Amino acid sequence: MTEDSNMELSPLLQEKINEWIRWDKNETTTAALQKLIDAKDIKQIEKIMVSRIKFGTAGLRGKMGLGYGNINDLVIIQTAQGWLKFLEVEREQLLKNNGIVVGYDGRHNSRRWAELTASVFAHSGYIVKLLGKVCPTPFISYAIGKFKCAGGAMITASHNPKDDNGYKVYDSNACQIINPVDKKIQLLILENLEPWHTSWDQSILQSTSLISNPLAQLTEDYIKLVSGTILEPFKEVNRQSELIFTYTAMHGVGYPYIKGVLDAVGVKMLPVEEQKDPDPEFPTVKIPNPEEGESCLNLAFKAADKNGSLLVIANDPDADRFAFAEKNKVTGNWRVFTGNELGALFGWWMLYCHQIRNPTEAMENIYMMSSTVSSMILKTMAKKHGFNFLETLTGFKWMGNKVIELHEQHKRVLLGYEAEIGYMCVPQILDKDGVSAAAHYTTLCSFVYSQGKQVHQKLEEIYNTYGYHICRNAYFSCSDHKIIKGIFERIRNFNGNSSYPSGILNDKYKVICVRDLTTGYDSSEPDKKAKLPLSPEMVTFTFDNGFIITLRTSGTENKIKYYSEICADSDIKDEKTIRNTFNLMVDEVLAIFLQPIENGLL
Repeated sequence: MTEDSNMELSPLLQEKINEWIRWDKNETTTAALQKLIDAKDIKQIEKIMVSRIKFGTAGLRGKMGLGYGNINDLVIIQTAQGWLKFLEVEREQLLKNNGIVVGYDGRHNSRRWAELTASVFAHSGYIVKLLGKVCPTPFISYAIGKFKCAGGAMITASHNPKDDNGYKVYDSNACQIINPVDKKIQLLILENLEPWHTSWDQSILQSTSLISNPLAQLTEDYIKLVSGTILEPFKEVNRQSELIFTYTAMHGVGYPYIKGVLDAVGVKMLPVEEQKDPDPEFPTVKIPNPEEGESCLNLAFKAADKNGSLLVIANDPDADRFAFAEKNKVTGNWRVFTGNELGALFGWWMLYCHQIRNPTEAMENIYMMSSTVSSMILKTMAKKHGFNFLETLTGFKWMGNKVIELHEQHKRVLLGYEAEIGYMCVPQILDKDGVSAAAHYTTLCSFVYSQGKQVHQKLEEIYNTYGYHICRNAYFSCSDHKIIKGIFERIRNFNGNSSYPSGILNDKYKVICVRDLTTGYDSSEPDKKAKLPLSPEMVTFTFDNGFIITLRTSGTENKIKYYSEICADSDIKDEKTIRNTFNLMVDEVLAIFLQPIENGLL
C-alpha cells in the first residue's frame, strides 16, 4: 500500500496513515484505506483516522469499519492489549489464577474479535474461557462470578443496527466496569497501541491448553440456577397451564437458552421461525430492538395468531432485554407493554413470591431498585409494604454494584429494573438478563391466567392498589453534538438567565426541584449537592403536581432521551383526566426546553 504523494496531508494525518499501514494486517481494511487514498478522499480519511473511538463504561460501541474512529481488528487488538495491561496491574492474582471469560453474539465479526481477544491473552500466558458459541450477554456476568475470573468481555452491540458492534467489559466483581476503571483502561489502550508481535497470531487457539470452552456446563448450571429461583408450586401451575408463549429471538442468540430455561420451569413456547436463529443482517427488522414495539413484533403477532397464542415474549439480539405483548380476549387487539408496566408487574410478582417463600422475614432487609429515569412504582410499593427502595443512575453497572454492597450487609435484593426493558431478578447474575426474566415473567402469566384474568387486568389491579403511574418515554435523534450541548447549556441558562426554567404554561405548573447530574446540583438537598454520581448530560425537573421529567443524552447512541411520569394517589380513579394533564405537560416541556423544531431534532 502506498499513499499518494500529491495529496495535501497534515503531518498528523500522514502519521496516522503510515501507522495504520504498518500495524493493520486485515486485508479488507487495508484495501479500504488504499481505495480512499486512490480516491484522494482526505475528508473521509481524516474523519476515521484522527479521532479515536472512546473506551468508556459501556466499553466500545460503534460502526464496524476502517480507521481508529470505528471498530475493526486493529482497534480490538489495541483494546485487548490495554485491558490486559490494566488487569496485570489491578487484578494481578485473579488474572494469573483464573484468567478471563470472553463471549460473543451473532453479529458480523463478533466471533473473530472474541478469538483475537483470546489470542492476545493466551500469548501472554493467561487462562481464557472462550465461550464456543453465541451466548447471551448476562452469561459473562454469571461466568465471572462462577469461575472467579479477573474480568470478562462480551462482543456485542446489543440492539443497535446491523452495521454496529461493541466490546462490553466486566470487572472481577461480575459487574460492568464503572469509573475510574474505564479511564484507566482507556489510558492503557493509548499506551499500547502498537500490536505486540504475537497479537495477530491466532494459531494459538488450536495449540494451547490455556483456552477452554465451558459453555455447555455453564448453560446447564445456569438453567438449574434460574429454575431454582421459581417456587415448585408455580412450576406446577406452568405445567398445568394451556398457555402457549410465542417467542422471538429477534435474529439473536436467545432461542436455545430460552428453550432450556422454559422447559425446566414447565412453560410451553413456540418460536417465530423467521427470527429464531442468529442472522447478522437482521433481515426482518429495521432495528432489532423489541423496545420499539409493534414495528419489531409484527411477525411475532402473526405467528401467535397462527398458533392460537395470546402471549408474545421477546429478547433483543444479545438476550439481555425482555419484552412482552398480550392479545386482549375481548377486543382482539395486541398490547405491547412498556418497560415500566413490566416493572410494576415484576415488582408485584417478586414481592408476592418472596412473601410465600419467606413469610416471617423482616421487610427492613428487603430491597428493590430501579434507575432514576424509570417509574417510581417500586418506591410507592415500598412505602406501602415497608421494604426499601433505591434509585440508581441508568445502567445495570450501577445496580449490580449496589446489589454487591447490599449483599455484604446481608440484605436481600428482589428486583432491579430500568425502563428500557431491562430486568435483574436472579441475585447471582449482576446484570440485566432477558432469559431469567422470561422464566419469571411467563410463570407470572401462568399464575394470573389460572385466576381467570389476563395480564392487562392484573396491571390495572396494581394501579388501583398503588395509584396510576403514567409514563411516557421516547427520544429525539441528533448527530450534531454542538446542537446537543447548546440545548443543555440553554436549559441551565434559561431565557438568558443563569438559572433553570421555573415552570411551564405561564407558571401554572411550577418547578419545585431541579437535579442536574452533569453539574452535581440538586435543589432539594440542603447542601444543593446531588447524592447520585455525576453523569453526562442529565437534568431532572419535578413539578408541584408530582410530574417528573428527565432529559438526558444516550451513552451509546446519538439521541436525546426523555423520561416522564406522573404518580397519582390510589384514591384518584379518573385516569383520563390524569393522562390528559400529563400529556399536555410533556408536550410543553419538550417544546419549550428542547425546541425540537428549531434544533432540527428528529
